[in-house]
Amino acid sequence: MTLDIAAELLGLLSDTDTEPRPNDQLEALTLAVAADLPVLLWGEPGIGKTAALHQLAESLGLPLTTVIASVHEPTDFSGLPVIGADPAVHGVPMAPPDWAVRLVREGRGLLFLDELSTAPPAVQAALLRLVLERRVGALRLPPGIRIVAAANPRASAADGWDLSAPLANRFVHLQWTHEHDVVVRGLGGTWPRAALPRLDPAGLKDAVAYARRAVCGLLAVRPTLVHQLPKSETRRGGAWASPRTWDMALRLIAFGTAAGASRDVLSLLVRGVVGDGPGLELLAAMDRMELPDPESLLADPATAVLPDRGDLRQAALDGVVAAVRNRLDRERWDAAWDLLVRALETGAPDLVVVPATTLASLRQDGWPVPPTIERLAGVVTMSQRAVPETVAA
Repeated sequence: MTLDIAAELLGLLSDTDTEPRPNDQLEALTLAVAADLPVLLWGEPGIGKTAALHQLAESLGLPLTTVIASVHEPTDFSGLPVIGADPAVHGVPMAPPDWAVRLVREGRGLLFLDELSTAPPAVQAALLRLVLERRVGALRLPPGIRIVAAANPRASAADGWDLSAPLANRFVHLQWTHEHDVVVRGLGGTWPRAALPRLDPAGLKDAVAYARRAVCGLLAVRPTLVHQLPKSETRRGGAWASPRTWDMALRLIAFGTAAGASRDVLSLLVRGVVGDGPGLELLAAMDRMELPDPESLLADPATAVLPDRGDLRQAALDGVVAAVRNRLDRERWDAAWDLLVRALETGAPDLVVVPATTLASLRQDGWPVPPTIERLAGVVTMSQRAVPETVAA
């Protein structure tokens, strides 16, 4: 009777709900899962990595198979040799373990490789084929299987090892941290809901073209980024740039673009495959791709749509001034002033200071001062060549 009451109480404690809630790391995880890329969650013990995977599997309606990598032998992943009646004729097949057979029987599911950083080098080597080719012995896992792993940093792992470079280079590395509000609300009975991203069917081709243009455009001008094997063993166990991970980055950008993912989510994913340095360069290149065409802005300043983000708006205005400098005439010069007024009306005033000062220095003798400059005089100190003392005052 006492145990029955205890079981009832435990049931009440485990009776929790979920709710839609913005969460960048959870969105990054589900996007990588949708893109069919192996994900590795890094975080301190007790941070909630395992709980997140259980909740993810439940939300997606996928059976979860958990394999503790450190307590298995290499043959549990590469297959156990089974000698048949005539090995000389039929060879020696590699029999898969029972968990792999169950996954194939289900046809879909989430394979969770836990405690990856405590797996010795021999086991890590055996995992290479599983993670990349989805093969366990002679068995190939079906396309409906997704792979997610979890690991603790070596300093906090029980008898931890650095991940080998070949194994690390096969994962999307996500740093898993706790958010105070999420934990408090979750302990109160409501956790964030994991959901696969909704992809826009009409935008799939454009998303692929955009991703290819972003990655290829960067690597064309920065060839040294194609392959950067870190010098230290510890850094080799994380995200680093290689042709494999650039291909992963391309896939993640395409999926993120088709799903309308935020820049913060794309940043987590891109840096999680090629590393912080190359990843930030790629993000900067993507930002430049999204800048409006300076000639389009000059053609119709009154209705021009400028980026909302301050750094992108500044870059767009600088691009307009550079375009005027490259092909300088009075009509384009006047249009640039109209555009600066537009920027002043729709954004932070300080962003027009540098472009206005540069534009003022381009004035040619005999060009009258545009009336629009008076609207900028209170914000920007103009060059005497462009603004008479009466206007500047």
